[in-house]
Amino acid sequence: MPIGRLRLSTAQKTKVYDMYARFFRWASDRMHDDGVLAFVTNRSFIDSRTFDGFRKAVAEEFNEIYVVDLGGDVRVNPKLSGTKHNVFGIQTGVAISFLVKRRKEKGCKIFYTRRPEFDTASDKLSFLGSSKLAAITFDRIEPDKRANWINLAENNWDQLIPVAEKKTKTAKTTGQERAIFRLFSLGVVTSRDEWLYTFSSKQLHAQVEYYTTHFNQTLSTSDPNFNTRNADDVIKWTRSLRERWHTKKAIAPRELSFVTANYRPFTKKHFCFSRALAETVYQIPQVFLDGNERTPCITLMGDSSGKPYFSLAIDRIPDLNFVSPASGGSQTLPLYRYAATGERVDNITDWGLRQFEKHYGKAKQITKEDIFHYVYAVLHDPVYREKYALNLKREFPRIPFYPDFRCWADWGKRLMELHVGYELVEPWAITRSDLPDENARAAGVGPKPILKADPDNGMIRIDSETTVSGIPPVAFTYRLGNRSGLEWILDQYKEKTPKDPTIREKFNTYRFADYKEKVIDLIARVTRVSVETMEIVEAMKLAKRTASPTDITHEAPKN
Repeated sequence: MPIGRLRLSTAQKTKVYDMYARFFRWASDRMHDDGVLAFVTNRSFIDSRTFDGFRKAVAEEFNEIYVVDLGGDVRVNPKLSGTKHNVFGIQTGVAISFLVKRRKEKGCKIFYTRRPEFDTASDKLSFLGSSKLAAITFDRIEPDKRANWINLAENNWDQLIPVAEKKTKTAKTTGQERAIFRLFSLGVVTSRDEWLYTFSSKQLHAQVEYYTTHFNQTLSTSDPNFNTRNADDVIKWTRSLRERWHTKKAIAPRELSFVTANYRPFTKKHFCFSRALAETVYQIPQVFLDGNERTPCITLMGDSSGKPYFSLAIDRIPDLNFVSPASGGSQTLPLYRYAATGERVDNITDWGLRQFEKHYGKAKQITKEDIFHYVYAVLHDPVYREKYALNLKREFPRIPFYPDFRCWADWGKRLMELHVGYELVEPWAITRSDLPDENARAAGVGPKPILKADPDNGMIRIDSETTVSGIPPVAFTYRLGNRSGLEWILDQYKEKTPKDPTIREKFNTYRFADYKEKVIDLIARVTRVSVETMEIVEAMKLAKRTASPTDITHEAPKN
């Protein structure tokens, strides 16, 4: 890890290799004992958990840090416009940093200032052009123990029970476990989604056959460096594929597993699950074996997300960005996992079970599956989400003990039934109306796909001929990040031009008309899921919660 050393970080190791952070490291190593580093960079190091180690390290290495936060992060605040509000016209926020070393000083003073959220790019550039650093008003920052610099939370978070943590995941013995779940994993990273995910099983097989055949044919090339200088753009080359090419190892059919996967909320796709083709699969094989096992799991939003928090239950392989597109990746917590022998074992720890038995008493006969459901319910509690909003953006959840365990476990179980089994619930009685698109018919083409929701009127325009109505407005209030569950479906089934040139040229066969009836059926079923989810969430608001965090007791670590 650049400058933010691995020993200092709580983040996933593979997520911290941003080039700009490497530049900080490179420059710091070449500085004199006295000096100043000045960089214009991505602003994510200021508040992302991914950079907690970075923040700790720069505070150790420098004596003064000045940060001018120019904002403009469109991914965090979709109301911003990259063109209008970002100084570089990009999606990512920008910051200017000055890091000072003084050999005779000890400790580090951190100073921070931020431009107003809706300042335009011209406002920010005017400010920079007319201001001297010495004249800018900075706030002095006092980092908390987790190296957070801004948006510091004041609550009883540390007294709640951890859902997951790295020390428990890597524990050598059960006596070292101090979290509810033993194993957790990021979703699968393909780095070639358009090749490995499709709505059509037939098309997926054709794409994968084309891809693997081309790769295997390149193994006989006489130029050992052709794939590293972008001479071949027929298929997408990434680090893992280049490494395999250099070993001259062909991709065999036995390495390919064709399964159904969770690509986005309420959207499954056919998927080729393969270590040979995916960039990395993390610990997913310990959860789903070859991809065909259906394991109940809780997925969590990534730790660097600026979007509203949400969690969603699944029982099939998740993509890295299943619940967290472009925001740190989805973490998956399974009910059970598979050992190297193929044996299925509990993933909820004995330590976790003991904490619940201590608090509620063994007479409650709490099972690990009960705890699984309880955790899922609490993650949907609107009071919990509001109180711990800042904490949930930075680290794995921690769970309070609510008075009525059985009620919350029952809520969690019902939510899981709805969210995992959304394709099988009874459809909501929506109304469908079809009016012929005479212009399209006269031109000999199908109706134009629209896929646009009208929440105020409880309607969705499917295409230029079909509208569905009678959707309760509350269905659109069930939000997963910045979208409702229904709007996730609309977004994923739109016709989009593939980015990959070969897919665009040879495999661009997706037409919404082929899936229109399926989408209308999904809308009816996810409407019911959304309505019933919100009924449970509303009931949660009225539930009694524990008043005192001192009720929670944790075992002392064993030597």
